[in-house]
Amino acid sequence: MNFLPKDIENYTLKLTKNESDLLAKLNRETQIKMINPRMLSGHLQGRFLSLISQLKQPKTILEIGTYTGYSALCLAEGLQKEGKLITIDINEETAHFAQGFFNQSDYKSQIEIIVGEATKIIPTLPQSFDLVFIDADKKNYLTYFDLIIDKVPSNGLIIVDNVLWKGHILKPEEEMDANTKSIHQFNQKVNKDPRVENILLPIRDGLMLLRKI
Repeated sequence: MNFLPKDIENYTLKLTKNESDLLAKLNRETQIKMINPRMLSGHLQGRFLSLISQLKQPKTILEIGTYTGYSALCLAEGLQKEGKLITIDINEETAHFAQGFFNQSDYKSQIEIIVGEATKIIPTLPQSFDLVFIDADKKNYLTYFDLIIDKVPSNGLIIVDNVLWKGHILKPEEEMDANTKSIHQFNQKVNKDPRVENILLPIRDGLMLLRKI
């Protein structure tokens, strides 16, 4: 989902660093083989995630929602040499697909996929995370935030996808479906949370970037 006119979108892509050959291959195969290829982060958002990660140079990254692995590979570009990225997804099929691409990358020894329910897995993770990317089921966005906020150190970053939800967040609350309402409530909560500072970026379907104070 993009909110920019197509010609402006094409211009931004033209003047944005190219995705790698592996990411381009992953993009193509996702479009061909997967039921919901629009779930892929894609070129523009992927380069944004990569740049934020490279600026942060995290030792640890947590991703909630792997899909086919595009965003994980982008985030991994900023990992420290001995750093690690853990990505969680409930779908075994897409996790297997993603693992195949991780194995072809320079980060295959640094990325770990855990298949299962993130709400159950996150509390078992002992480490803190310098960077967190949330892009999973929308109804649990508030839960994910509550589960990871204490695992993020001061100046750690949290990025949350789909916070504009195809523009549905502009509807009156009484007309919102469950997913839209969950995202709307999440946006309102983090905007008032004194533990973080935030900016909502209209990139693709909306990205919320938060810094732990």
